[in-house]
Amino acid sequence: MKLKRILALAAVIILAGMYGAVLVFSLSDSPAAPDLFKAAIFCTVVIPVLLYGFLLIARNVKKGREERRKAEEEKTNKKGE
Repeated sequence: MKLKRILALAAVIILAGMYGAVLVFSLSDSPAAPDLFKAAIFCTVVIPVLLYGFLLIARNVKKGREERRKAEEEKTNKKGE
C-alpha cells in the first residue's frame, strides 16, 4: 500500500510539473516555444493514459495469477482426497 502512495505522489508531481511547463511555454517568447508547448500538452494527455493502461494490465495479470494459483490448490486438494 505504501508503494502505491509513493507512486501516486510521484505521478501528481510529474503532472504538476508538466502543467507548469505548459504555462511557461505558453508565455515564453522563444522560437521553440510553440513546439515545446505542443510537446508538453501531448505529455499531459498521454502519460496519464499510459499509466492507467499499465494499471489495468497489472490488475489483470495479478487476477490471472490468483486464479491459476487457486485452480492448482483445488487440483492438489482433490488428488490428496
